[in-house]
Amino acid sequence: MPGNQSYDNAIQEFKQYGLPDWLRDLFGILKLTFALLLLIGIERKPSAIAGGLGIAFLMGCAFIIHLRVKNPWFKMLPSLTLLVLSLTIAVINYRLLNA
Repeated sequence: MPGNQSYDNAIQEFKQYGLPDWLRDLFGILKLTFALLLLIGIERKPSAIAGGLGIAFLMGCAFIIHLRVKNPWFKMLPSLTLLVLSLTIAVINYRLLNA
């Protein structure tokens, strides 16, 4: 039975970058938690702000790691794009909450 392609890629990337397994697992748990907060944030603006800022933080860390290992730009693009989109979600929901 084939494995989960996304998880297999994460395992390979974290090994390639010399990062420990526990950090990969923590990163995954945090991504799922922040994604859930974004979903809850559809009805509750503070959750959208927390989820957006959380994803932005994780993607900022990913972008910095890509820079450190000198990856080509096309490998950095997904984390940079998600960073910008997550910050946008957080800012929009912050403005809606304080309007």
